[in-house]
Amino acid sequence: MENHPIDSLMKSTMENLKEMIDVNTIVGDAVYNADGSVILPISKVSFGFATGGSEFKSGGNNITYPFGGGAGAGVSVKPVAFLVIREDKVRLLQVDGENIYDKLIDSVPQLMDIIKDYCKKDKKEEEME
Repeated sequence: MENHPIDSLMKSTMENLKEMIDVNTIVGDAVYNADGSVILPISKVSFGFATGGSEFKSGGNNITYPFGGGAGAGVSVKPVAFLVIREDKVRLLQVDGENIYDKLIDSVPQLMDIIKDYCKKDKKEEEME
């Protein structure tokens, strides 16, 4: 049995979407800075597609007109955060940091690093005395 033309239309649409979307779209290429830090952009990718078609028969003479169809696709790429890696520290900087609770949770590792560094500093000063 011969494939219906809509099959090839859908296949073509999906292949084109597959070429547009890959892992590098979600986690972008690393940006290396002179100070040794690395920044990775992270994006949210949404896509959708629609395919449709029809065939029409003429009233009483059973003439079938050729297949008519169409396809469409849309892709949305929205940056959501940057992953910053510096020495032995990793931070996630959100682009859309409107929520105060998210900001507090994101700053906990940074606060822990500050406290840890402060404790090490105090311990070294005590040993020097």
